[in-house]
Amino acid sequence: MGKSTSAKLFAEAGIPVNDSDAVVHDLYSGEAVPLVEAAFPGSTGSGKVDRRELSRKLAGDPSGFKRLEAIVHPLVRQRENQFLEQHRQAGADMVVLDIPLLFETGADQRLDKIVVVSCDPQIQRERVLARPGMTEEKFNMILSRQMPDAEKRARADYVIDTGGSIDAARGQVKEIIADLRRKQQGGN
Repeated sequence: MGKSTSAKLFAEAGIPVNDSDAVVHDLYSGEAVPLVEAAFPGSTGSGKVDRRELSRKLAGDPSGFKRLEAIVHPLVRQRENQFLEQHRQAGADMVVLDIPLLFETGADQRLDKIVVVSCDPQIQRERVLARPGMTEEKFNMILSRQMPDAEKRARADYVIDTGGSIDAARGQVKEIIADLRRKQQGGN
């Protein structure tokens, strides 16, 4: 959909961004490794979680997602809390938490405002299938775990349409930041 690109646009505008995917990537090279290996034997090597092997195991046992989430989500949340405290102490007026499966995991309940990134389903499909190692089967598995886009849009405070140019998305990000700052200052 352009979620990572939109998060980068917020960062480019000076808004601190906590990227949950990057946190997971870091955890998969650190403290999550022994926990994931215990739950999914053979899914690690060279001191890291082998994402390809873990994906293969999850494709064969979709119920494994719950076990994996029980391991990873608390660790991600701990890092998120550290990020929030760091930026609260630094005086940031807002931050972005880039959280995949936001609604599906209930993470939306702890946020002040929600920005959903969206685009036409055909554009999404083309972008995702262009990623290295992505297959139609993986793409369908990802979609099966997500809330329908129309429902996410309906639940959002703001929607960034990434179907156009980067400059168009950048303009939408700037409008959201300006609107949030106006509201913080008591304006409409």
